[in-house]
Amino acid sequence: MTTPQLGRRNLLFGGAVIGAGALASACTSNSSKPEAAQVKAAGGDNAAPGRQVTIGFSAPAADHGWVAAVTQNGKAQAGQYKDVTLKATEGTNDVTQQIQQVQSLIDQKVDVLVILPFDGKALTEVAKKAMAAGIPVVNLDRIFASALAYRTWIGGDNYGMGVSAGNHIAQQLKGKASPVIVEIAGLDNLELTQQRSKGFKESLAAAGLKVTARQAADFTAATGQKVTAQVLQANKKIDAMWNHDDDQGIGVMAAIKQAGRDKEFLMVGGAGSKKAMDDIKADNTPLKATVLYSPSMASSAISLARLLGQGKGMADLVEREVPAMVTTFSAVVTKDNVDQYMSVGFS
Repeated sequence: MTTPQLGRRNLLFGGAVIGAGALASACTSNSSKPEAAQVKAAGGDNAAPGRQVTIGFSAPAADHGWVAAVTQNGKAQAGQYKDVTLKATEGTNDVTQQIQQVQSLIDQKVDVLVILPFDGKALTEVAKKAMAAGIPVVNLDRIFASALAYRTWIGGDNYGMGVSAGNHIAQQLKGKASPVIVEIAGLDNLELTQQRSKGFKESLAAAGLKVTARQAADFTAATGQKVTAQVLQANKKIDAMWNHDDDQGIGVMAAIKQAGRDKEFLMVGGAGSKKAMDDIKADNTPLKATVLYSPSMASSAISLARLLGQGKGMADLVEREVPAMVTTFSAVVTKDNVDQYMSVGFS
């Protein structure tokens, strides 16, 4: 990928020599033609086989549908490239073990590392070791405590997820007086949960609405069912519910059905599981939408790691380098567009 910048530098230098008058004339020109040094033809040859790259991959245990899909997607994406060798460690929720696994990949001198840390803070130092050893780290979703620990971060937008959920509910309840809106959150001690709730609260406030009741679960179906039963008991009338996580939502839905309130209000989910999308398409449950936080980001992380290993940038960007941060968008999946998103639904 070549994007010479010499033309622009020479223009600025020449302007300084010629004088301020000439510069003013150039700045007020009616010409809309972009400078050649700042444009690039769309597309590129990034998909063509290049230098062989060995990518190390580390993620937590696949004890949750989303995390399981992360590992599955990462491995599948690596398999798409003839020039990629993937060395994936066994998923673990033991921080000490994950640190040891990453250190082992460093010792094996992989070209690039993709790490979804179980605990970003705890894995920061070993990721910094990789960077110091000249191994670029792609930090996947759960962010390290220091920017020195990664070359590129790619992950979801937790605040944006809450905003999308709030905006959709506000739109659906438009014109309804004092609606009762409840929230079934994830783990409250996680920043991601706090950010989702903040986005939800602030987007509703912008529409003149508020969260009537909120209860935190722990991203499991069992706890989702338990806390939802409590919320339903405490609120005899509900207009809308946002549940942060579709796996947790299995229990949430069970509690709603058990209470016989499955035709009373609309529900919005989170993450984008295959089951949630099937329910949305069938349109026979309270779940009418889900806000994406797709594990497909793992596939993109592998693609970015390959580009880093080959010294390439992203084909359609003018910049020569892979960006330092990539944030995925939290799209709202409804019956109207669910077919477009089925391919990213996870089991």
